[in-house]
Amino acid sequence: MRAARPPYLLLTLGMLGVVLLTALGVWQIERRTWKLALIARVEQRMNAAAVAPPAPSSWPAVTSASDEYRRVTASGTFLNDDETLVQAVTNEGPGFWVLTPLRQADGTTVLVNRGFVPPERRDPATRRAGDPHGPVSVTGLLRISEPKGAFLRSNDPAAGRWYSRDVAAIAASHGLSDVAPFFIDADAAANPGGFPVGGLTIVRFPNNHLIYALTWFALAIMLAAALLRVVSGRGRAGVSASRRAAVRRLVGAARNLSRNPGPDARAHIGSA
Repeated sequence: MRAARPPYLLLTLGMLGVVLLTALGVWQIERRTWKLALIARVEQRMNAAAVAPPAPSSWPAVTSASDEYRRVTASGTFLNDDETLVQAVTNEGPGFWVLTPLRQADGTTVLVNRGFVPPERRDPATRRAGDPHGPVSVTGLLRISEPKGAFLRSNDPAAGRWYSRDVAAIAASHGLSDVAPFFIDADAAANPGGFPVGGLTIVRFPNNHLIYALTWFALAIMLAAALLRVVSGRGRAGVSASRRAAVRRLVGAARNLSRNPGPDARAHIGSA
């Protein structure tokens, strides 16, 4: 009787599973390294001294990886009549971001997210004190345009409903030209009258990669242990089955000899 053999297809799939789970764990470790570097890079930009925003010649090269959250200071004159309200949910509650074009001395324009206003302050007439006239300087964080809209909600320029800060679409809706492909989140400097409320930018990067990596590695170890148990368990089962078969053969031989005694029956039984 042959010893039971492990199901080789199952073992092969199990080993592939161990390799895959281990690879996922390594990938999460690599993702964690990348995320920590990103967090350090963003914190360095936010805490650095403010610089001038990228010049028009540099606009095509502006990217999230190289420029977002850089602290900048822009100067110019606000075009208050061309402000845009973008729906927002903040620590202050639901309301709107107030995006106002800032015309700079070189004739270019950059959109400035001046801050948050609650629904009852949606009408500019309720916060006229906060609309500066004449040259101003704004310091804040450079942000990358948010095209098209929010999750499951698309911007509707014709109806004046905005769910994301889509720079190109907002500029087009007001007939603005030479507009920077980014906007600036204004800092917490107080505006006259208290509105808009600036400085509400939330910079948060979830970093659960270590937990994910430990989970994948734990699953790989559990699967490997299960495979070893299957292999060793079946081996022991095969040895035990062989021993039981040998015992059964010996017992059967003894019974046969006892039923058919002959001259050498005692010798056979004794040798058995």
